[in-house]
Amino acid sequence: MTESSGSDAYRGHAVRAVCAAVGRPVNVLAGSSPGVTVAELAAAGARRISLGSALARAALSATLAAGRELAEHGTFGFSRGVLTYAEANALWTEDGV
Repeated sequence: MTESSGSDAYRGHAVRAVCAAVGRPVNVLAGSSPGVTVAELAAAGARRISLGSALARAALSATLAAGRELAEHGTFGFSRGVLTYAEANALWTEDGV
């Protein structure tokens, strides 16, 4: 595991050890491991990677950051880089984006 924190590197060794020991496909809950990559977990032997509540927490974090920016600075910088209305609406069609 390269360029990971010590804690993430330890998790990588733990994943590798579990995968080697059980002889069955291993699922890793990685939603709270920002220093670990999909490639690293796959190399350690993980067959499936779950995110748990990470995507929901990321969305909530963005909402809170936007609210704080509005309340503390009165600015709308959080809106840079967000989906356009057309892009968001396209996600709800059969064709997607």
